[in-house]
Amino acid sequence: MNDGSVSPEEVRHVAALARVSLTEEEAVRFAAQFAEVLDAFERLDEVPDTEREPELVNVMRADEVREGLSHEEALRNAPDSEDGYFRGPPVS
Repeated sequence: MNDGSVSPEEVRHVAALARVSLTEEEAVRFAAQFAEVLDAFERLDEVPDTEREPELVNVMRADEVREGLSHEEALRNAPDSEDGYFRGPPVS
């Protein structure tokens, strides 16, 4: 199992990537909640595999052509764009 530790610094880093501002109290609280979520995912690894093949059913709707956004409309709410493209933060 995971040691269950997610630091508030890691929470603040993820929040910054998502452009969400957090108070120190929220970062500490979310760190504990994220650790619980990660532990829950690790417990899923303990679920035994089944020998039965699942029945597949197509639940997808048929594609339908509809009017989309214009180029200008798509970029209108972008926090930053350059030469007609979305511009995101540098990835390190």
